[in-house]
Amino acid sequence: MWDTLIHNGMVLTADRSFTVITQGAVAVQQGCIEKVWALPARAPLPAARETVDAQGSIIMPGLINAHTHLPMALFRGLADDLPLQQWLNDHIFPAEAQHITPASVRLGTRLACAEMLLGGTTTCCDGYFLADSVAAELEQCGMRAVVGQGVIDFPAPGVPDPALNVAVAEAFVRQWGATSGRIKPSIFCHSPYTCSAATLQAAKAAAARLGVRFQVHVAETRDETEQMLREHGCTPIGYLHRLGVLDADTLLVHAVWVDAADIAIIAGSGARIAHCPQSNMKLASGVAPVPAFLSAGIPVGLGTDGCASNNDLDLWSEMDSAAKLAKVQCLDPTVLDAVAMVRMATIDGARALGLAETIGSLTPGKRADLILVDIDQPHLTPLYHPASHLVYAARAADVRHVMIDGRWAVRDRKLQTIDLDVLLPEVNRFCARMRTCHADKTFAQDH
Repeated sequence: MWDTLIHNGMVLTADRSFTVITQGAVAVQQGCIEKVWALPARAPLPAARETVDAQGSIIMPGLINAHTHLPMALFRGLADDLPLQQWLNDHIFPAEAQHITPASVRLGTRLACAEMLLGGTTTCCDGYFLADSVAAELEQCGMRAVVGQGVIDFPAPGVPDPALNVAVAEAFVRQWGATSGRIKPSIFCHSPYTCSAATLQAAKAAAARLGVRFQVHVAETRDETEQMLREHGCTPIGYLHRLGVLDADTLLVHAVWVDAADIAIIAGSGARIAHCPQSNMKLASGVAPVPAFLSAGIPVGLGTDGCASNNDLDLWSEMDSAAKLAKVQCLDPTVLDAVAMVRMATIDGARALGLAETIGSLTPGKRADLILVDIDQPHLTPLYHPASHLVYAARAADVRHVMIDGRWAVRDRKLQTIDLDVLLPEVNRFCARMRTCHADKTFAQDH
């Protein structure tokens, strides 16, 4: 007898062949996908402790957000429509210094988890400070995540002495490294312009020694590239390559300002990329050459970035934006088609995070991270190809059920692990305190 049987829906597996079963079923046992197969509507149902009728729904892998800063959900709309350096130095870094604590980190992470879960995101890759609080909240909310402790050569929340930045990150990894569950620790260097060469190398060495992922923002803006060329005589990618920090366990975030030589370096090193199109657009950073990455065989996942620069954690709109942005950039309507985008938000995201053996497709033996998308709606009717609907028409609100590790995190659009009636008033109280502390235009005023 299976734990859960989901039947009578369209199954989109996101496997190697991108198999779609029009009338399919998924069996879940002990947190794993046990069987995926065609099961006609009138066929006798196998025995299961729980049976879910998925009529009018697409059953598919949970979405994977390859780059987030979850606690920054508290800064959503804080300082919009600014260049990156002004946004960071004049607004975000000061706000973090004054308002980010273990308690606020857990609050912001819980808010972000609520948004992601309701929108069908089951896994994220986060990079922030006070990462132990981020990880603890993610675990309590039932999500799967790669959690990176932030490293930067300035005083930061939880690390007032920058000389201890790598040591703190290493201690975090050791604290969480013994777990074999949903939370995987990581080390996140902010960028080549906020971390010295010695810091980048020490952080990467610690990550390699501990067997975890190394994350870094890189080549995000033209200014960053020009600075690297002036100071080091090479591009940001060339600089990281020179330092020896690029390999298959390195996740490069943004990678907008790269040339053909950079792409060859990334492909040769085995490094992976997290593509954040809406954040790149909003900060006017540029357009990453994603079709060229894919042509070079580089695994690319899709990320939202943090709510302070996006301003949401919605991977459905991110898929739509990524596909259309690439078409405009290349003046080619065939690049980054719908199937490629669904892959980027599922199995390719898993590859980028080193989790493809565990999640990312509805394949027997993988963990049961899956969602049901309600397609029995006007804006999703008629249906000719499910991938096209998911990329160009579906919305976060269309997600009906969410399962992670065989447990329901969302049932009938209702969170099972988070109480919004408690959470949202608490977030609004935090916002009120920020408004009281800051009367200038740094913080959004009523209009």
